Amino acid sequence: MMLGYARVSTSDQDLQLQLDALNAAGCEKIFTDKASGASRERPGLTEALTFARPGDCLVVWKLDRLGRSVKGLVDMAADLEGRGVDLRSVTDGIDTKGAAGRFFFHIMAALAEMERELIRERTQAGLVAAKKAGRVGGRKLTMTPAKIDAARLLLDSGMLPKDVAANIGVSIPTLYRHIPASGRDDIAESNN
Repeated sequence: MMLGYARVSTSDQDLQLQLDALNAAGCEKIFTDKASGASRERPGLTEALTFARPGDCLVVWKLDRLGRSVKGLVDMAADLEGRGVDLRSVTDGIDTKGAAGRFFFHIMAALAEMERELIRERTQAGLVAAKKAGRVGGRKLTMTPAKIDAARLLLDSGMLPKDVAANIGVSIPTLYRHIPASGRDDIAESNN
């Protein structure tokens, strides 16, 4: 079965050009979305992928209708191939049913894998350089030394931990991580 998928990025754009091309290509069922290609929530695409069976062909007007990244397209093509579903792009002239189309996607898969490896290498090199420069990654601490001192003073004055946490702008678990209960009764009572 020929299944069509059409997508426009905004609700004020028109699907008609894509729908006409998909109908001309012989699609028997067409799924649509009005969502950005970067959006993970594309119910029409999800429905099309769920509906597709071995021997079916998913047809799009252009490959960029499926997604923005090469990696995403290659992953989707590999998933479809594994399920026995072909992929065809009307304007790009790609059809994975033929040897040339499959070859194209294998080349794209190799490029995507190389890109992932290069990103991993650059990330590791950046982390090593940052460590040598004395920088540490991760989120900035919410509990600064000044906040810890203020929290200790407030706790010592008898204020309940939940009130201390609210006053210094942190959660109770964050307060406890930095100033352990140490057997204080008022801390245990405030949790009740």
